[in-house]
Formats: sequence, structure tokens, C-alpha cells
Amino acid sequence: MADDVITMLTTDHRELKRLFEMMTSDKSSRPLALPLAVAMLEAHSEAEEKGVYPALAREAGEEAEAKHATEEHHEAEHMGKHLLEMDWESEEFDQALHQWIDAVQHHVEEEENDLLPALGEALDAGRLEELGLEFARLRSQALAGQPLKAAGGGTSTDGRKRKQAQNTPDTSDDAGETRAELYDKARELGIEGRSTMNKDELAREVHKAEGGKG
Repeated sequence: MADDVITMLTTDHRELKRLFEMMTSDKSSRPLALPLAVAMLEAHSEAEEKGVYPALAREAGEEAEAKHATEEHHEAEHMGKHLLEMDWESEEFDQALHQWIDAVQHHVEEEENDLLPALGEALDAGRLEELGLEFARLRSQALAGQPLKAAGGGTSTDGRKRKQAQNTPDTSDDAGETRAELYDKARELGIEGRSTMNKDELAREVHKAEGGKG
């Protein structure tokens, strides 16, 4: 059944894999694909922890496995959030991205090889469908409650504002800008070493460079 929880979980896993492959094969996709993957993983994990893992523990007798899977969720979520603050063009990002992908894929393999089969054996078709509907509801609720953050520390909720910030002379304090916006300015100004700078360092260098131009 298309609505059973096992089908829904594996479908999410395949979509995450597609996003991972996109980011590793095409670096230009990262500013959009990364925040989507992070948001999707967080919503997926939250829905599992609230709606699926309790059933896995109580009804399938996999309490220890459910606890371990929850710990892996938290580790992967932390890694994903860290990636959002990094410069997606840097070598450090490449390394961190591959570590994150490896961690998520390890979790997915354990889930699909051990946890989901145990769930399928312990629960009947009606219960699996009921859990699937609950998972879908919780996942949608989680997605609706989190704004997408762009790779590099920006926000992707309003691209027009970001584009305007890039193309309009800045008369406000640089501290009010996102790291992504400051990084773009630093790149336009030819500031060296920008990929290793944090937001405050970028703000200082951009301010100095723009002051020098005037």
C-alpha cells in the first residue's frame, strides 16, 4: 500500500539520496539542495521519533534500537545545521558534506535492513497504514514550522530580498546582513580568504573594502 509507513519512510530515503547525489555531482546545486535536504531530514526524523519509533519500541519490541536511531538522528541534524553555516565552495564544506552523507546513509541502511522489517513483521497492514498517515501528518507539520535556511548562513525564504541586498548600495550596518550576503559582497570586492571567515570577520573586511572604495 502506498500509504503504509514503510513505503513512506523508504520514499523519503530515496529522495534524500537523490539530493545527496545532486550535491556531490553538481556543486552549483548546493545553495538550494542543501537547505532542502536539511529541512527534509529534520522533519522526517521528528515525525519518526513522535509517530513511528514509539510503535517500534512498544509493538515491535525494538526499544534499544529505537533509542539508538534517535541518537543518530540528533547527530545528523547537528551536522546538517553546521553545514548551513559553512561556505559551500570550500574544501572544508566538501569534507563535512561527505561525512554528513555517510552518517545519514549509515542510519538509513540500519533502518531499512533491521528496523523496518521488524516493524513489518510485528504489525498488520491496517496498523502500518495508520502509522503511515500519522507520519505524513507529523512530517507536514514539522516542515510547515521551519523556514528554509540557505547554504552559507543565509535564508532562502525570500530570494528577491537577497538579490536586492547584493545589488543595492548598503547604507545599513553590515551586522544586520546574513553571512551569505556578506560572502557575496566579499567575493564581488575581491576579498581574499573569505571562505574561511565567519560572519563578523566578513562584515569587518567588507566594511573596510567599501570604505576604501569611497
